[in-house]
Amino acid sequence: MDHLEFDNRFVTELPGDPDTSPEPRQVFGAAWSPVTPTPVVAPRLLAHSREAAALLGLDEAAVASDRFARVFGGNELLPGMQPWAAAYGGHQFGHWAGQLGDGRAISLGEAVNADGERWELQLKGAGPTPYSRTADGRAVLRSSLREFLCSEAMHHLGVPTTRALSLVGTGEAVIRDMLYDGNPRPEPGAIVCRMAPSFLRLGNYQLFAARKEDELLERLVDFTIDRDFPHLVEQFGDAEVGGSATARSQASAARRAAWFAEVCERTADLMVHWMRVGFVHGVMNTDNLSVLGLTIDYGPYGWLEDFDPDWTPNTTDAQGRRYRFGHQPAVAQWNLVRFGEALRGLFPDLEPLEAGLNAYVDRYNRGYLAMTAAKLGLGEGGPWAPYGDGAADGAGVAGGAGGPASEAIQGMVRDLHGLLYRAEMDYTLTHRALGELVGQGVSGDTPWVARLAHGVLPAELDEVFYDETKREAQAPELATWLDRWRGAVEARILSASSAGETPELTRRAMHQVNPKLVLRNWLAQEAIDLAEQGDPSRIHELLDALRRPYDEDPAYAHFAARRPEWARHRVGCSMLSCSS
Repeated sequence: MDHLEFDNRFVTELPGDPDTSPEPRQVFGAAWSPVTPTPVVAPRLLAHSREAAALLGLDEAAVASDRFARVFGGNELLPGMQPWAAAYGGHQFGHWAGQLGDGRAISLGEAVNADGERWELQLKGAGPTPYSRTADGRAVLRSSLREFLCSEAMHHLGVPTTRALSLVGTGEAVIRDMLYDGNPRPEPGAIVCRMAPSFLRLGNYQLFAARKEDELLERLVDFTIDRDFPHLVEQFGDAEVGGSATARSQASAARRAAWFAEVCERTADLMVHWMRVGFVHGVMNTDNLSVLGLTIDYGPYGWLEDFDPDWTPNTTDAQGRRYRFGHQPAVAQWNLVRFGEALRGLFPDLEPLEAGLNAYVDRYNRGYLAMTAAKLGLGEGGPWAPYGDGAADGAGVAGGAGGPASEAIQGMVRDLHGLLYRAEMDYTLTHRALGELVGQGVSGDTPWVARLAHGVLPAELDEVFYDETKREAQAPELATWLDRWRGAVEARILSASSAGETPELTRRAMHQVNPKLVLRNWLAQEAIDLAEQGDPSRIHELLDALRRPYDEDPAYAHFAARRPEWARHRVGCSMLSCSS
């Protein structure tokens, strides 16, 4: 592990807090505070991601060593590490919360690998920091396990995300009141090491704007562009070098405008991905939205099972449902507006900020249309990719983001979502089953198509329903929709047949967009139950299965099943709190 090289630009190029104590306090005039992880009694490696370790050049022998557990359990530092906690604020549930900061996350350093890639290594649950407020800075096994698994699951799904290197048990108990109902209890402690090119979030910039620390805000923005968006430096030139003062000012303004627009577009792509796989973040506060467009801070997240656009997994959000599944794109837009307000003083007028926010709307609308078309086998050009990232205009959907073809697809999606809701159908399994139906053929004389006229649903849909009464009630309407969808898919395949398109190729393309397996909460809870009894084997099994979420693997059929009835209302499987 001593081969790891750290340059730690965040702490070497931005002002830090002169106070080195971990005592809770308001930190002014600083982007970070120096802090050292608090050692634990018995650090023990429970699981690791071999893919994440490979990004750091760590082999299996290094990971298996006692030293690895000590370092990533917070008991030892490697040469070059300079641990810190970042200062940031944020809007929580729509209200400005002031200073928040890394209350139980401690960054060890920024490692630069052999390919020049930067990976900030951050321990979550490693002890108190100046931003811990009244908390202890620790984390429990259940939340750490959930973050570890979901970080890697999202990566393998193709969703932009922070990564997870390791899960280390601490050998210590942590007291938590999981449901905030006055019944705290001791739970096993754990620390997850997460990785990202940067953990900067909208709230880092908001805090300095709210405090009128304009110089620090400006420094942070330019630092972010220089370090994390080097392509913009190359495109617009170095604003600090050469030319007249006017030219440098113009270059700086252009870079910042392009940066804001890119943050907006990356956020739009992220929202499309979340909607594609049925992921619900649960706590979309502005301090939980990455400027790199990554999924960050896995707390009370969840996955749609029986389709409900108003579902939120977060007990804290149960009444207002601000962060419900169907509202996530609108919340992201609201957060970006707050972000733009924080940056207002850096621009001579509002035009660049308005352009960036408009870019979010356009990118999301186009991306969502392209993605939903691909999920139904109605896109062209193969698997869906984020609009503008190598995909054709409109990601290959006839008519782009508007026109009759787009309206027809949108109508078909709306009708399907209505049926999914009324018939209580599984979001993931239904879309996967549609691909199987296409693979069997979609012409009018195909057996499953012929039976639709009699209201008989294909056997491939047998496992997607959670309520048989609702299934029977919606069967006629669902059969009508399936026939309408079948006709649209058949027409698309016929129109592209000269290019070699077939039902089987369409099936494959759909299966690259619609996962077979996602990290359902009940799956994570099964792993938690075993791990709390000292058995981490289910973590390893799940991690292996989640590496191939689009594949058909009979060995992992249990992990791809719909939610069992015992998990419908169980805590940890249906609703979760913000408690660690």
